[in-house]
Amino acid sequence: MTRRTFESTEAPLAPSKGLSRRSLMAGGLVLAAGTLAGCQTYEQVVGLPDQPPLPDEEFDYASAYAALPDGDFTWPAINYKAFDEKYLRQVVEYKTREKPGTIIVDPYNNFLYWVLPGGRALRYGIGVGRAGFAWSGEALVRVKRPHPIWRPPREMIARKPSLERYWEKGFPPGLRNPLGARAMDLWQGSVDTLYRIHGTNRPSSIGKSVSSGCIRMWQQDVIDLFDRVPLRTKVVVLTKDEDIST
Repeated sequence: MTRRTFESTEAPLAPSKGLSRRSLMAGGLVLAAGTLAGCQTYEQVVGLPDQPPLPDEEFDYASAYAALPDGDFTWPAINYKAFDEKYLRQVVEYKTREKPGTIIVDPYNNFLYWVLPGGRALRYGIGVGRAGFAWSGEALVRVKRPHPIWRPPREMIARKPSLERYWEKGFPPGLRNPLGARAMDLWQGSVDTLYRIHGTNRPSSIGKSVSSGCIRMWQQDVIDLFDRVPLRTKVVVLTKDEDIST
């Protein structure tokens, strides 16, 4: 299946170089919707209102990945300096025919892109479990769950019968929960694909293929994405042999 997605050679704009106010306007992060008498310009911004600022050249990664209080929990700090900086939350050049606001998941290169106007995207590093390679295609975010309950799939219970106790009521929210701080469930029409974008209690798994789960993100990153995307956001999951070059 050929996807309508094309990626240019990426030039990260953060953490080393980012978007100044001038480049935001020139580069198209903010879309000019029209100019009326008196040169007044109306702007359209992608995503939910009151979302966090995008990473730029002055972005404070120490604060972004610090311990994060979140209701009854505090998610641990991420030792982000121990990771390749390509996996840090950052704005990159990314050309695609998909509309701004679309999520594009590349499980084979461990990246998730949230498409921005002007040939750019907000990119996050991800970890990919076995289930993350089991499905590809297009879907919508139909359910967004803060502090989700985790219910292990039957095939996982078959491999590890001790998980049976979590089948009925699920694994409660908290620091040990495999879905982490947030989960976004992908549906095709009335069918749950069982594909999830979620947090992880194993931060070292970002940038890697792991044994279980779908698409996992650092807790701080999945909360950041959760606060940007509305329900019914389109999600495109790429296949391994998909040609995404321009």
